[in-house]
Amino acid sequence: MTSFAGKNVVITGAGSGIGRALALRFSSEGANLALCDISSDGLAETVQLIKSANVKIVSERVDVSSQVEMERFARLVETRLGGADIIINNAGVSLSQMAEEMPKSNMEWLFGINFWGVIHGCNAFMPQLRTRTKAHIVNVSSLFGLIPMASQSAYVASKFAVRGYTESLRLELAHTPIKVSCVHPGGIDTGIVSNGRHISASHGHVDPSALAKDFKSMARTSPDQAAAKIIAGMASGNPRILIGPDAIVLDLLQRFAPRGIQRLLIAFQRIVDRRALAVHKAMPEGPNKAA
Repeated sequence: MTSFAGKNVVITGAGSGIGRALALRFSSEGANLALCDISSDGLAETVQLIKSANVKIVSERVDVSSQVEMERFARLVETRLGGADIIINNAGVSLSQMAEEMPKSNMEWLFGINFWGVIHGCNAFMPQLRTRTKAHIVNVSSLFGLIPMASQSAYVASKFAVRGYTESLRLELAHTPIKVSCVHPGGIDTGIVSNGRHISASHGHVDPSALAKDFKSMARTSPDQAAAKIIAGMASGNPRILIGPDAIVLDLLQRFAPRGIQRLLIAFQRIVDRRALAVHKAMPEGPNKAA
């Protein structure tokens, strides 16, 4: 197994969820950290949690959708730590909206973070990674980078794009010291749903608080478990890291029974719609119209 002690690890979206869990685990292994997040408060909490570790920490509020901000962060990492050995492009947001109702602005917002954030991270840190005898790029896609889901067209498209980009990048860097891994988490108990934009689904109105509660009840994998799987996958040089039994099972179904999984997803969506409608009808003011 690879030791990460003394390595300089860049993690985007480190203010919560998987990003924070990764920061805690890498610090316990003696890795130096370069952490960024759009949330200054979340980032400060992460830094406070690992402050006692005997490692160097660089933290900065960064909007990963901005090429300028990511390049500035990369320069800071080079100045403070001497450059990156590993970058984990983890930052991401969620959006629930039917494709035919979705304004371009919502798609652009999500792609700016989920897809362009990955590109900006890779491009900004690639010159530093190329100077290392060993380096690693880890891009976080999703289970929805393997299978589709209704009302998630923007999110699914962004995560399929991350997967395609990462797999192509891996081929381009095959004869270099830079390893490339793509991560596909299933349901992870993070704040991605509660912090996302949720507007409409096939049943109409979306209640964001109810959606977050439903997601939490179905998310069986903790951020710490996800972080452990990612680090183990990196140590073994795994190019594709599946996290959670849901990701493993649905990936197999998608590859070996594509028609079957289509029927399964449609049936699952009907169950979700019926459950959501029951919740809305029980609301005192009655169901709201879709935004």
